[in-house]
Amino acid sequence: MNALFHQDTIVAPLASGSRGNCTYIGDGRRGVLVDCGISTKQVLARLDAIGLGDSQIDAVLLTHEHTDHVASCRVLDKRLFAQQGRRVPFYTTAGTMLGMDERCRPKKLLEIHSGTPFPVAAGWIVEPYTIPHDTRDPVAYTVELGGIRVGVVTDLGRSTRLVEQHFSSLDVAVLEFNHDVQMLMEGEYPWRLKQRVRGSHGHISNEQASELVQRAASPRLKHLVLAHLSQDNNTLKLSVEAAERGVDGSQATDVSVWVADQREPLGPLRIRSPKTFRAVAPKCASPREPDRPTEPPNLDQQSLF
Repeated sequence: MNALFHQDTIVAPLASGSRGNCTYIGDGRRGVLVDCGISTKQVLARLDAIGLGDSQIDAVLLTHEHTDHVASCRVLDKRLFAQQGRRVPFYTTAGTMLGMDERCRPKKLLEIHSGTPFPVAAGWIVEPYTIPHDTRDPVAYTVELGGIRVGVVTDLGRSTRLVEQHFSSLDVAVLEFNHDVQMLMEGEYPWRLKQRVRGSHGHISNEQASELVQRAASPRLKHLVLAHLSQDNNTLKLSVEAAERGVDGSQATDVSVWVADQREPLGPLRIRSPKTFRAVAPKCASPREPDRPTEPPNLDQQSLF
């Protein structure tokens, strides 16, 4: 079935870093959020500051249970219900549900499965897939809307073939460039924390991310957003230089490189959807509300920072 589209896909990282993460993906009229680790007040204020304050939020996609990704779920749920008159679904894996602080839990929390795409209310397709991180069942997301594919790939300790497979299909990539190895190792972090950050289930370095881009970026990639930069163990210059090396060695051409910030929203970045594309929906599952977890939540969940 052919569908005609001619509109902008909009990507706006509202916050990125160890103190809170949240990214908007949509078309300006409606959209989804990936994570909500900053306050609800800041989520709404930052959307408003970049002209997206009137955009309806159709879903919130949670990557894992660390507080810098889920802290405002419950309050945001209440605020969106008051504004939109309906419960917005929050999607995540069973493992993340189990690990989430009960005090963060929204009313409509739906279970998804890695590797099983699902639709959101706007008719867009969300593809969750497993990434290596030191939580129960973390995922990254690829969101397809209007023929454009956007990926948010952060909080992973290493690249995998699955990560690179998804990355190669992206038009817009929000990718972790967390730390410079030398800065990390010479810095003030305790040795145990340095090992966690560098580990295969921690956070990828500038060089690891650069190599991922070099191996996996395809000619369709147009925007690369550097995300989750460490405030203590990275610099803007080092991360951008690494990203540019990766792009230069890849198959991608004409890529704009951006850096997401902890304190200020980025964008919105816009990419024009093709006038005509063939809408072929993958086999999707309908997320469901799970039973309440039988294992008590861990109230001491922390970010790696």
